[in-house]
Amino acid sequence: MYTAAKSLQSIFVLFDIGANLTQESFHNDLDKVLDESSAARVSTIMVTGASLTGSETALSLAQNHENLFATSGIHPHHAEQADDAGMAKIADLARSEKVKAIGETGLDFFRDFTPRAQQVDAFERHIELAIELNMPMFLHERDAYPDFHQQLARHRGSLKEVVVHCFTGSEQALDAYLALDCYIGITGWICDERRGQHLLPLVKKIPADRLLIETDAPYLLPRTLKPKPKSRRNEPKYLPHICDFIADVLEVDSGDLGQQTYTNARRFFRL
Repeated sequence: MYTAAKSLQSIFVLFDIGANLTQESFHNDLDKVLDESSAARVSTIMVTGASLTGSETALSLAQNHENLFATSGIHPHHAEQADDAGMAKIADLARSEKVKAIGETGLDFFRDFTPRAQQVDAFERHIELAIELNMPMFLHERDAYPDFHQQLARHRGSLKEVVVHCFTGSEQALDAYLALDCYIGITGWICDERRGQHLLPLVKKIPADRLLIETDAPYLLPRTLKPKPKSRRNEPKYLPHICDFIADVLEVDSGDLGQQTYTNARRFFRL
C-alpha cells in the first residue's frame, strides 16, 4: 500500500509527539540523531518522560535543545514509583516551562509488570495532578480497555487535552476514546503487516483535527522502511515515512497530512 512517490518535498515540517530519547541507545549519538531528524524536517520532538529518572532526563534534554520539549510522568510499568514522594517530584518537574504534558501514564494489562491495582492508583494520581496543574495528558493503554476508558471517563470533564498515544487497540476502544474527545497518536505500528493491519480502516475514522503522529523511538521501527538500519533502532528522522504511509492509507497528500498533524500537535501541547 505504501508508495515511495510521496516525498518529503511536499512536507513542510513534522512534529514527533513521542520519542524516548532518554533511552540508553541514544546516549552516545543524540546530537547526530537530532541533526538528522532536523534534516528530515522533523522540527519538533516531545521527549517522553516515563519514570522519575526518565522524566528528569527528558526535561534536561528539552532545556538544552530548542526544538525539544518533554512530558513528565510514570509509565504503568513503573507504577510503584508513583507514591507521594514520586508524584511530588513529577509535579515539580511539570512546572517547568519546557514540560508540556503529564505522562506517560495509564494502564498496561499486556505486560502486567506491576500489579493492576497499583497501576490504577498511579493513573489516578496522574489524573489528579493534570487537573491541578491544568495540563494535557499523554496516555498509554495496552490491553486495558475498558478499564482504562472507565477510569478516564470519570474525570474527562475536568481534564484539558488528552492523547491516547501509540494507539493499537480495537475499533470499539477507538470509538470510545473519540467520544471522550481524545486525540489519537499513531506510530509505525500501522506499517506492520503482522500486527497493524487492523489499524488501516481505523485510522480513517480519526477526525483530521484529532490525529497525531509519532515514532515512539527507539521502538516500533516501521517494517516498511527500506533499507532498514542495521541497528534496528527507530529514530525521529523516520517520522516522514510514517506520515507518508498514513497519507497513502487516507488517500491524501502527505504534505497536507504533515501540516495538519503539526498544527494539531502544537494546539495539543499549547505551543
